[in-house]
Amino acid sequence: MYQYNEIDQTLVDERVTQFRRQTEQFLKGEITDDQFRALRLRNGLYVQIHAPMLRVAGPYGLFNSTQFRKLAHIARTYDKNYCHFTTRQNVQFNWPKLEEVPDILAELAGVQMHAIQTSGNCMRNTTSDHLAGVCVDEIEDPRPYCEIIRQWTTLHPEFDYLPRKFKMAVSGALHDRAATQFHDIGLHLVKNAAGEVGFRVLVGGGLGRTPVIGQVIKPFLEKKHLLSYLEAILRIYNLFGRRDNKYKARIKILVRESGLDKFSALVEKEWSQLRDNNELSAARIKAMKEQFIAPAYEDNANVDESYAQLQETHKAFATWVKFNTAAHKVPGYRAAFISLKAPETPPGDMTDIQLDAVADLADRYSFGEIRSTHRQNLILADVKQADLFSLWQQLASLSLATPNIGTVTDMICCPGLDFCSLANAGSIGVAKEINDALDDMDYVHDIGDLKINMSGCMNGCAHQSVGHIGILGVDKKGAEWYQITLGGSSENEAAIGERLGPAVAKDQITLAITKILNVYITNRLNDEPFLAMVNRVGVTPFKEQVYANN
Repeated sequence: MYQYNEIDQTLVDERVTQFRRQTEQFLKGEITDDQFRALRLRNGLYVQIHAPMLRVAGPYGLFNSTQFRKLAHIARTYDKNYCHFTTRQNVQFNWPKLEEVPDILAELAGVQMHAIQTSGNCMRNTTSDHLAGVCVDEIEDPRPYCEIIRQWTTLHPEFDYLPRKFKMAVSGALHDRAATQFHDIGLHLVKNAAGEVGFRVLVGGGLGRTPVIGQVIKPFLEKKHLLSYLEAILRIYNLFGRRDNKYKARIKILVRESGLDKFSALVEKEWSQLRDNNELSAARIKAMKEQFIAPAYEDNANVDESYAQLQETHKAFATWVKFNTAAHKVPGYRAAFISLKAPETPPGDMTDIQLDAVADLADRYSFGEIRSTHRQNLILADVKQADLFSLWQQLASLSLATPNIGTVTDMICCPGLDFCSLANAGSIGVAKEINDALDDMDYVHDIGDLKINMSGCMNGCAHQSVGHIGILGVDKKGAEWYQITLGGSSENEAAIGERLGPAVAKDQITLAITKILNVYITNRLNDEPFLAMVNRVGVTPFKEQVYANN
């Protein structure tokens, strides 16, 4: 895991001092709301319905146990004893007091954390595969390049006020677990015909009110040109991106309106003038890779026989292993998911007690490291098989072992009207109602891989456009209604969901979802996944049932 050097620490410390002064000026009335807005956004601070919301960066989803204990302390001291993990691998506090935010940022800086550029029209937190470095299908670990990008983007003077927010994701595996096709820039580590590893570069992806699948602008980019090529793309966007209409300001609109060929030509021309000025040296890449060396795995960890025996004698443990663990590149180890989707808990929320406990579990079982995922869960990535039973028991006692990763109850959900000032409809209560109904069904696990994503507004923070089942809250004359889409995916075969039909009233949305699932169970072929069935039959059979009595 990357450790701050003196430059990193000085930067975040000075940023805290700067924002403390700016906050004091605002509270004294020396600067206006509009003047303070740009300043607070650059430090991750939003104004929500009930209180400010502070978004803390989780660089490519990576945390250590010390940082988790600090998050627990902040939740107890400055918030209401919990925090929220987002789809961009960040952390949010929903109840801080404005005057105490500089103190929170100072606490974070003490454990190498910050909230810089987690909001505003700037380059946001770079995200990555939550199984980076341990997955069996990896070409190369993407985290060193994520860190190089993080350092390059942080407080970059040329791109501090872009036309709109800008997001990048990096994947190093054959299976895209980072939704790279739905980012402003997506980067895939790939091999060319000569066996060399470089980047396939995608541009112009995005979600929100206009979901767009990114297009390949560079099939193969040498590693040494990574930053110069990113700079060329950002320069063209900064020059030609629209600033007169925030709904048309994202790079996806620029690429669509200009066409990929024209946009690519502009980038290539710009790149030709700067690519030799900012090359990544082999020495720098090597030095960064050394920040992400593998932990001290035990030899022969796969010799233990108790792992298989315990699954035979404890069926609940076997179910948890099946759904909440993933294969590891080192024999005898597995990656263990921590589900933040217990039936009684809003998706992605975690209490201070749970944060402290997971920090202890990380120290005991996974070399002190914790990761956040794009589906608002956590991972202990390096757990010995022999330790999984004990880990499962302790997670179960904390309500963190719901065996539902990748199932229909592993729902992504934004805060909705409970917190967000932009929302048109509630999300958390509806998610609980749907999960309660699904938990009463006998076939939740039998349904298999099925992703439900629900957002309370068109901004799509919960990625409803790419859910296998997407739910979007809309306002109809003050009433909460929900549009349903089917067939979306953010993985290799990326797809934007197709709208099922008219929006459904709030008191009918749970019934509509259960009808959709019943159509699937009744009509699937053998073990056909939900997404495969939708692609095979289309939305008509589902539509007929959902609107049968309308």
